[in-house]
Amino acid sequence: MGRVTERRRVIRIRDGAVSTRPDTLVAEEPLEIRLNGKPLAITMRTPGDDFALAAGFLVSEGVLGRADELANIVYCAGATEDGSNTYNVVDVTLAPGVPVPDITLERNVYTTSSCGLCGKASLDAVRTTARWPLVDGLGDEADGVSPPVRIEPETLSVLPDRLRAAQRVFDRTGGLHAAGLFTPDGELLDLREDVGRHNAVDKLVGRALQQGLLPLSGSVLMVSGRASFELAQKAVMAGIPVLAAVSAPSSLAVDLAAETGLTLVGFLRGTSMNVYAGEQRLALRTAVGGT
Repeated sequence: MGRVTERRRVIRIRDGAVSTRPDTLVAEEPLEIRLNGKPLAITMRTPGDDFALAAGFLVSEGVLGRADELANIVYCAGATEDGSNTYNVVDVTLAPGVPVPDITLERNVYTTSSCGLCGKASLDAVRTTARWPLVDGLGDEADGVSPPVRIEPETLSVLPDRLRAAQRVFDRTGGLHAAGLFTPDGELLDLREDVGRHNAVDKLVGRALQQGLLPLSGSVLMVSGRASFELAQKAVMAGIPVLAAVSAPSSLAVDLAAETGLTLVGFLRGTSMNVYAGEQRLALRTAVGGT
């Protein structure tokens, strides 16, 4: 099994003084995801929570939505010529009756740690495959549906610090993204780290799927870095109504948020933030106007 961190020799220069020392780096290894024995995708990830990563990836692809749709996930032995297990190949088996998507060469793509889109490049693809519409007021707690999410801007403002404080591996490497699930009151529910921010989100969503918690309609997703289209996509596909990021969103992420009803917050730093869509979920004390 690959480690989360590895040690490498580094030449350190500080104020002209040169020294040699070991440095702790975040591990990055490929993970091949197979579906019912057939290759589906390859992603560069930090080893750990690989089964959750694979499950979360399939949620974002619209393949999985409930725990009972997943039969099994295993590491594939014999992935090398000598038959050893690299722990870098997982095979996901769907439950009987769950439709298997058409796996073509166009879908069998290489995913870097900075891009997790994997062929789903249109707003229509997400809007038409999302299982849970992000619309407030579709039921109540007695019906087993989370009540509408409302969150104070003051609560949002503390999430980046709480996310950072919970990052264990980042303290040793300085090189990992994080994704955290919070309640509207700011309580941390779960946090995952990975060299790829989209992988960190997949690990969160996959764990929720395995625990039977989807849709995550009563939660807030906080991510380090920027809010790209694929992160907005993953939030929508998991039924998460609020996505907040410490940096900028992309234009396509804003378009997707506006079309699906996702609340999208960017540049969340201290008490400052930009709300790009879904402002109805924020308890704003002044009227919103202007263009």
